[in-house]
Amino acid sequence: MAKQQAGRSDRLRAALRARPYLPTGGGRIEAIDLARGIAIGLMILSHGVSGLLGIRQVPDWGMVPIHLITKFSSSLFILVFGIALAVAFLPHADAEDWPRRRMKLWLRALVVLFWYKILTVVEMLPLYQPQDIVDTLLYRRFPIWVEILGFYAIALLWVPLILPVWKRAPLWGRLASPVLMALLAYLLGRYSVFGDNEPLQALLIEHDDHYTWGQLSRGPLVLVGLLIGEAVLRCYWKPDLRWRLVKMLAGAGGVLLLTFFALAAPALGEQLMAVARNVGKHPPELMFMLFSVGGALVILALALLGGERLASWLRPITLVGTDALKAFIFHIVAIFLVMRYLFEMWQVFSYPQVLGISLALIVVTGLWIRLTTWIKVKS
Repeated sequence: MAKQQAGRSDRLRAALRARPYLPTGGGRIEAIDLARGIAIGLMILSHGVSGLLGIRQVPDWGMVPIHLITKFSSSLFILVFGIALAVAFLPHADAEDWPRRRMKLWLRALVVLFWYKILTVVEMLPLYQPQDIVDTLLYRRFPIWVEILGFYAIALLWVPLILPVWKRAPLWGRLASPVLMALLAYLLGRYSVFGDNEPLQALLIEHDDHYTWGQLSRGPLVLVGLLIGEAVLRCYWKPDLRWRLVKMLAGAGGVLLLTFFALAAPALGEQLMAVARNVGKHPPELMFMLFSVGGALVILALALLGGERLASWLRPITLVGTDALKAFIFHIVAIFLVMRYLFEMWQVFSYPQVLGISLALIVVTGLWIRLTTWIKVKS
């Protein structure tokens, strides 16, 4: 048994070092769509409750465990972002047509940036004065619910530049890169190199007064996603290697969660409530990240374990994950423009009712994506 386990470990390590980056199977990996769909679904649940009711109105039983679980969303979303880039683009990073593919990612960045600005107006329209909206559009301040799109728009500008270097780098260099980026973010924050330039600090490493996702503070998760994406490319279509990868991801996630609970043990209830209320989310702090990343890795492991069969069973969630941008646009417009602004549904319903509306919105978002995809195919 020990020799068999060692043999599997050797095969997995060999797979991680192997060249070229070519999958042994083919087609779209629906497990990734499922993981992305879960991340977006949890995000819709969180946005629906906070956008229609407000966090302060949520009862304790809604904060823990329901709203607590949504904290897996952001880390899972960023990890899957890196995984998807690795699966779809990393195999072609040294090909002759790479400039065309790189331009495709940059054009995607412009599309995401466009919708980030449009949805900023949609989010702020029911809540703020026109001058506040203009200041936000000019990066003098930042929105809350749609700010994650701003992170992805900028990330899609620099990630294509590193993919060819990443592909040529040795394994130890790729493994060290998330640690080095996190260390850089820590040093920049500790020594206050930004002065009074709060927007720049917020965009790079985050700021206490702004709800942003820093490129350097969250970038390590993108790089970890690239590493996982490499492993998915080489292991997903080989059952023994995929099982090994699933155990590694679940084990890593379990260690992070156990570390969180061990550190929080003296005041577990208070710590769980703090995480549910986003304490330590922006800028990222140890306890929040242990919980968020740990849960994200466990969910990712379960999605890969279930594969296409689980993705089929959870088809509405998988549909949401097939087009993240379309799902994001639809739920923000539905919550803030339609329900909150046009129908004045702010704090009209109780928490259980808002929770039901948010859950229904996840399904409706999946149906919207299915409908628009069908129309596109038919036309």
